Amino acid sequence: MTRHVRPLASPRPVQPRLPPDHGTRERVLEVATRLFAESGFKRVTVRAICHEARANVAAVNYHFRDKLGLYTEVLGQAVTVMRETTEAAARAAEGRTPADQLRAYVRVVSERIFAQGCDSWLHQLINREMADPTTLVATLVDGGMRPRLEFLSRIVGSLLGRPADDPAVMMCVCSIHAQVVMFRPSPISDEIRARFNLPRFTPDLVADHITAFTLAGLEAYNATPVRPRIVKADAVAG
Repeated sequence: MTRHVRPLASPRPVQPRLPPDHGTRERVLEVATRLFAESGFKRVTVRAICHEARANVAAVNYHFRDKLGLYTEVLGQAVTVMRETTEAAARAAEGRTPADQLRAYVRVVSERIFAQGCDSWLHQLINREMADPTTLVATLVDGGMRPRLEFLSRIVGSLLGRPADDPAVMMCVCSIHAQVVMFRPSPISDEIRARFNLPRFTPDLVADHITAFTLAGLEAYNATPVRPRIVKADAVAG
């Protein structure tokens, strides 16, 4: 009896491992950044992001694990931009008097805040996170806002002749920052300018005004015989 031996099948060619689709990742990230800034984390769906990014819904899981991972990436970009602005302000202030350091700081931050285009989403995103915080709010504060406030507190501390970690110094820092934010381009600031016939806000105009106003205010603050008693929160708790 003759046995029929089957010929060995030809081995299948090994398919090369394709690299991840970085184009898809970048499109998803770009669209997510805009939508999160416009509507906040909770109101934006993965399906909506992928629809605009022309990507499969599974792309979010592949590149970012889930929606929170994608938001973490977006927020990380915001923190990076904030730190870069703080570092730019520090370089501009290097070697100057405290008063000139203050102006350099306000000038650089104002210039970045007034920028339209690539970084304009940042302030929308921060406002969304402040109005409706997620579990990552501490990341934004510690990674982006804290270094900036600590840098400004050293300037204000020098102007007041107080330690940078004095609660009164940080209260003044918050007041300065509130001024900068008030001048940020927005429908409200545009209406205020129109109603009161104010000139167009520019980084130089804002820097000059806030610096003069703040220096006069800090001088008056130090000269005031009776100031509000400001103590650290842990001291109050104790």
